[in-house]
Amino acid sequence: MDTETSAPTPSDAPLKVAVILGSNREGRFGPVVAAWFLRRAAGHPDIETELIDVADTEPPGTGAAEATARLARADAFVVLTPEYNHSYPAPLKHLIDRHFAEWQARPVAFVSYGGVSGGLRAVEHLRQVFAELHAVSVRDTVSFHNAGALFDDLGELTDPAQADGAAKRMLDQLVWWGRALREARARHPYGA
Repeated sequence: MDTETSAPTPSDAPLKVAVILGSNREGRFGPVVAAWFLRRAAGHPDIETELIDVADTEPPGTGAAEATARLARADAFVVLTPEYNHSYPAPLKHLIDRHFAEWQARPVAFVSYGGVSGGLRAVEHLRQVFAELHAVSVRDTVSFHNAGALFDDLGELTDPAQADGAAKRMLDQLVWWGRALREARARHPYGA
C-alpha cells in the first residue's frame, strides 16, 4: 500500500501538464509552435502548463535533474515534435529513455510539425514508445504540414481556425484521460 504523506489532489483540480519541446537543433522552428500551443493551452481552464525544452536537458546536467522533477510532478504530457528522417529527434528519445516511472499511467498528447507529413510519422513512432512505457496516448493530435508557411513573422497562424479546433479537441481528451488516470493512481498506485 502506498503511504504518501501529501494530501490527495482534488479530482477537479487543474491538471499539471508538462509540455515537452522535442528538438534542440540550431535554427529550430519548435519554439514558434511551442509559443502558439502554450497560448492556446493557457485558455483552457482545466490545465496548468510547464515547458520542458530538451535543449536545456542535453547533454545531461543541471537542466536534466530539474526536468526529471518537473516530469515527476506532471499529471499529463504534451510532446511537441518535428519529424526528422521519418521519425522524432534523438534528444527527445534520450529524454524519454532516461525516465520510466514518470510516464506510467499518464496520458500523452502530441503536437507535430514538419513538411508534407506534418510530423505524423514521428507521432506514430512515439505512440509505440509511450505504450511500452505504460503511458496512454491521446487519439487526436495537432499537426502542422509545411509549418513554416503557416505562421507569420510574429509567430501567429495565418489561418488559425483548424489548428485551434484541433488543439481544443486534443486538450479536452487530455483532460479527460488525465483526470481519470490521476483518480485511478490515487485509489490504487499503478503497479502496486
